[in-house]
Formats: sequence, C-alpha cells, structure tokens
Amino acid sequence: MVFGGGEEPTGSLVRPYAVTRGRTRPQLEIALEALIETTMRGRSGEFLGGREQQAIAHLCGGGLQSLAEIAARMEVPIGVARVLVADMAASGLLAVHEPTAFSQDSADGGVGTDLLERVLSGLRRL
Repeated sequence: MVFGGGEEPTGSLVRPYAVTRGRTRPQLEIALEALIETTMRGRSGEFLGGREQQAIAHLCGGGLQSLAEIAARMEVPIGVARVLVADMAASGLLAVHEPTAFSQDSADGGVGTDLLERVLSGLRRL
C-alpha cells in the first residue's frame, strides 16, 4: 500500500470498506436523487471528520448535489457515499431533501409518471 507524507493511505488504494469503517448499511435510507446540502454546522468545519467528510461538505456547500453526483465526483461506490452522507446527516452536518417520487395515482407504491417524465426530460437535455 502506498502512503503519502503522513501515515494515511493516499489515492484510490484506500478500500471503500476502510472509508466506512466496514459498514455497508447507512443510518438513513437516502434516494439516489435526494438533494444534499451542507448545513451551517457543516460549514463551520469544526465537526467534520476525515477527508471524505470535508470533501462532501465542500461539494454540497456551493449548492445542492444529489447523492449520485456526490458518489461520482468523489469516485466512490454509491453505497459508500450513502453511508458517509447518512452519517453526516445524522450528525447535523448535512441536510437531505428527499424527492417526492411518488405521484397521487401510484397507490401501489410504484414510481409516479411525473418522476419518469422529469428523468426523461433530463436525459433529452444531455
């Protein structure tokens, strides 16, 4: 394993389970499209843990980011991002804004057509 100037591993050689301390289940269930923002407590920086928490707080400090965007920008699996974001949200460092993914006409709990239309519209804009 490669180490930087200090004792901490650097780069992509840090395994995902090391970042989450072996945990695979988040404290809170967070949807991929949930929007995340850094709270005032998170912006203060004094309660932030390691580099990952600092990076997430920085990413979400300039505007809302989805959980999927956080995972992509940090180049970590979505499960790792979900655990980290859930930990930070439970500590009051992040605010999670869950989408209203279900429409009135989807009583069976399925995804509403309004969400599917928004996704299709977003894909067309790409």
